[in-house]
Amino acid sequence: MTKRDYYEILGVPRDANDEDIKKAFRRLAMKHHPDRNPGDKVAEEHFKEAREAYEVLSDARRRSAYDQFGHSAQDAGGFGAGMGGMNFSDIFGDIFGDIFGGGRQGPQRGADLRYNLDITLENAVFGTTVELIVPTLVACTDCKGSGARKGASPATCSDCNGYGQVRIQQGFFSVQQTCPSCRGKGRIISDPCTTCRGKGRNKQNKKLSVKIPQGVDTGDRIRLAGEGEAGESGSLTGDLYVQINVKQHQIFERDGTNLYCEVPISFVTAALGGELDVPTLNGRAKLKVPAETQSAKVFRMKGMGVPPVRGGSNGDLLCKVIIETPVNLSGKQKDLLKEFEKAVTEDKTNHSPRSSSWFDRVKKFFEEMKL
Repeated sequence: MTKRDYYEILGVPRDANDEDIKKAFRRLAMKHHPDRNPGDKVAEEHFKEAREAYEVLSDARRRSAYDQFGHSAQDAGGFGAGMGGMNFSDIFGDIFGDIFGGGRQGPQRGADLRYNLDITLENAVFGTTVELIVPTLVACTDCKGSGARKGASPATCSDCNGYGQVRIQQGFFSVQQTCPSCRGKGRIISDPCTTCRGKGRNKQNKKLSVKIPQGVDTGDRIRLAGEGEAGESGSLTGDLYVQINVKQHQIFERDGTNLYCEVPISFVTAALGGELDVPTLNGRAKLKVPAETQSAKVFRMKGMGVPPVRGGSNGDLLCKVIIETPVNLSGKQKDLLKEFEKAVTEDKTNHSPRSSSWFDRVKKFFEEMKL
């Protein structure tokens, strides 16, 4: 079967430089590598084809022969055996570093931390400033995070040349793993700091002042950049995330920017109407209850809710009135209620529209059951 042109296989022009050829092969190798396509024979053939093209075009002498004679140069011995002095394991170790998780490791960034903060509804609505004590790892003040004794400095690991990883040849491929000498840090501390014992970090309770913006709710997070754990060997510090939890309130319930509360009213106030003092987070407010108000009626008090955390108009306060049945009645009070009920019953005026409607529906229900 006729072989395809090597430049065509890699998808590069004939005047492509070494870096372009390498990038093209890396892209194809990542796509068709057998480890990424187990059992896929087509992908395996594409990978072998790309590998053969790269072996030739990445070597100046073999590429020159191929440019002059094409595939026939191989039959004439123009390609020669092996890789023409090139380090085969270095080439594939570099290209397959992406597949096997290669790349410079070195000191790790500090871990992010989370602090769970419980606040009251009032603090959530109006905002506040709180003081936190956060146990964390901070950079050692004596060695300034380097881990080495004052006056000394860490040395680059000779086994991995500071990369934190070494290559191990396993048959056809070279596999990268964490350097056992420096444990992936890329540096060796021969004279460690006595304060932190070479770790570059110490445990400490850090005191922080955190501003809680108005309108926050349960589940919101406040990010404090650089207030997490210090990184290894002076590397970047992690972040601190303050997780908000708003405690249950004894009067109000919250739904987004709206507040809800129940307001008990007397039977007389519901029947004749009146004015009530109701609680809000800003103090007392007057609520006008019209005559003939039914139980569970909801009144909206605009703008007396919660301000949005990202700005905008306040939510509303929704007051649900509950008609309270009197208890511990005296004999006289009971007689008065019975007299009132008799007067209402004898009056032909419909004083209970809701009750009348309900009884009509019940009557209709039983009549339909008899059919």
